[in-house]
Amino acid sequence: MRHLLAIRQLSRIAIEEILDLASAPPSSALQGRGVALYFEKPSARTRNSVELASVQLGGHPVCLQPAELGIGSRESVEDVVRTLACYHAVIAARVFDHCLLERMAAVRAAPVVNLLSGSDHPLQALADLLTIKQLCGQVADVSVAYIGDCSNNVARSLAEGCSLLGAQLRLAAPAGFELCDPPSGVRQTRDPQEAVRGADIVYTDVWVSMGQNSEADVRRRACSPYQVNEELMSLAPHAWFLHCLPARRGEEVTAGVIDGPRSAVWRLAENRMHSARGALQWLLED
Repeated sequence: MRHLLAIRQLSRIAIEEILDLASAPPSSALQGRGVALYFEKPSARTRNSVELASVQLGGHPVCLQPAELGIGSRESVEDVVRTLACYHAVIAARVFDHCLLERMAAVRAAPVVNLLSGSDHPLQALADLLTIKQLCGQVADVSVAYIGDCSNNVARSLAEGCSLLGAQLRLAAPAGFELCDPPSGVRQTRDPQEAVRGADIVYTDVWVSMGQNSEADVRRRACSPYQVNEELMSLAPHAWFLHCLPARRGEEVTAGVIDGPRSAVWRLAENRMHSARGALQWLLED
């Protein structure tokens, strides 16, 4: 039984298969079947993209909140998973603790998909790789610069995907915001100009993510020299700009960049749906 919990657990061939499926017309892999979508965190792009991906494959998505399942209070993780597997072909969850996903997958009652956890965001990375492939014609040897907070789940999953597919990823972060244990081939620097110079893709994310409001002032002070603005983008005159959203114009990126002609942010947002569809189909084709 296949699961999709983290990019590092996939092979290069598996990622390429998912991207191919994401680019192909939808199949009927979920015809007449359910998909359980469990959300501990609120969501905009994730819920919409995965719901529509399920429908495109002929499935019926059912969104569930913590109060409805009572995981760990009313019922054990294992019993909840076994129950959901009676009705659904796939269980997908957006959670705080990645260990919860591992416990779900260990039951082996249905394929489990990580919609986001504290450590990983594999569906976002698959959308990133799909978008890079569309913009550049390939992923291998493409030069990608990721600027700002490189310690988060988006940067980690993107780094793992770039490493597996042979992209040249450079991470630029202030002290204390580096990626721990970067995968093979990923370079880290404190200098955003060094990272961006000559890049094909420039990527950033918010400096203050959900649940980090108490650290907001510290994070903004540390990351303010890492804003992606017109001056920084001029060092990569042919680069496309990507952002996983939501964005805060005037903080991690200027309006002129994210709303400018070299922004592919909305293509990336749409690809969240296509990559989710490819991932669901890949899980079910085992």
